[in-house]
Amino acid sequence: MTDARPSAPAPVEPEGWAAPVADGPLDATVEVPGSKSLTNRLLVLAALADGPGVLRGALRSRDADLMAAGLRALGVDVAEGTSPSELRVAPGPLRGPAEVDCGLAGTVMRFLPPVAALADGAVRFDGDPGARVRPMGPVLAALGALGVGVAGDGPGTPTTLPFTVRGRGRVRGGSVDVDASASSQFVSGLLLAAARYDQGLTLRHVGTTLPSMPHIDMTVEVLREVGVEVDDSRPAIWRVEPGPIAARDVQVEPDLSNAGPFLAAALVAGGTVRVPGWPTTTTQPGAMLGDLLTAMGGTAHLEDGVMTVTGTGEVRGVDVDLHAAGELAPTIAALAALADSPSRLRGIAHLRGHETDRLAALAAEITRLGGRAEETRDGLVITPRPLHGATFRTYHDHRMATSAALLGLRVPGVVVENVGTTAKTLPGFDGMWARMLGAQASPAPAGPAEGAATR
Repeated sequence: MTDARPSAPAPVEPEGWAAPVADGPLDATVEVPGSKSLTNRLLVLAALADGPGVLRGALRSRDADLMAAGLRALGVDVAEGTSPSELRVAPGPLRGPAEVDCGLAGTVMRFLPPVAALADGAVRFDGDPGARVRPMGPVLAALGALGVGVAGDGPGTPTTLPFTVRGRGRVRGGSVDVDASASSQFVSGLLLAAARYDQGLTLRHVGTTLPSMPHIDMTVEVLREVGVEVDDSRPAIWRVEPGPIAARDVQVEPDLSNAGPFLAAALVAGGTVRVPGWPTTTTQPGAMLGDLLTAMGGTAHLEDGVMTVTGTGEVRGVDVDLHAAGELAPTIAALAALADSPSRLRGIAHLRGHETDRLAALAAEITRLGGRAEETRDGLVITPRPLHGATFRTYHDHRMATSAALLGLRVPGVVVENVGTTAKTLPGFDGMWARMLGAQASPAPAGPAEGAATR
């Protein structure tokens, strides 16, 4: 497989985004849009439901829009309601031939092939160049084992994009083994479509490790909420019974992982940042933020649906296992580079298969700013050193861009390459960041903001 490590980075743009430096403590409330993970799961279930449904507060970002476009290509009507964040979904017969553009969205490339297996006709999947090195083999091999035709551009079962799923209008279902060591999305994608398979599905994970279990728990919860019977009582085995999927009118939770850089800013700059709409109970991995930020020197409390984090400008190093919440690693790594002692981030080897090799990218860019960050077998060791300004490369990875903005709060001269990549999950991030800082920031050129909701 082609090496996706950032040893050969994309060319730096002639003009990057100058990350603003915080000139004083923060006092801000930031409204974060809906969860990408929930939006894309709920879109899939709405497309397979027994009637029309509505998603309210849905995320509108590149990843979510690619999911909606992929479902439209398969014959599902997905339309805006009274606002862009209201999506009305009317299921229809799934059909091919069709083409699905996955962009860089792991949820699209891994959730839609099991859906496309139910279509009557061929469905071709492709995406951005960076998506063509992301692992796909386990979910495609599982579909093949269930009797679904899958073909790549070469011989044998494909392991990456591009590929074609040759649906015949139905899937037998039954039992299948999957090695989901590289991504929990292999499990979630199969589970989401399984109730529509003739025999349902018994799925067994056979790998040595299973990252991001909260995301699988999220999948199981949303399935149960639409009336699907799921048995997850045995470790690493899931049984989904065949049956209808109920149409719903559902409110999407805010994206707690996207709240991470804003809440973490309180530790770096001092002061307080609040995020409203925080759920009391949730399966989002971002729920770990309160404990993580407290361990790193802040205080966090949830009251009346508002998560409030306060910091003093002092950041403490940590030794932490992020196996269940790897998507928080770029935020925690940026804090660790500004801490008063070394940090070790463990359990995140699977981040090598994300939008880029995030471990190599974080190590390279923290080092570029003068820090010391070393890769380990399953994570990073970050030793704080005095940092200096430089262009922080993002490798088309939205979370690399937000971690750079966090570093820039304290380090003058950090220029973020392609801050627009944040549109993957958080359009208008640079505008939200500037408004959070308000008067507590040194002047910086405005980036290519696309509207956002923050105050």
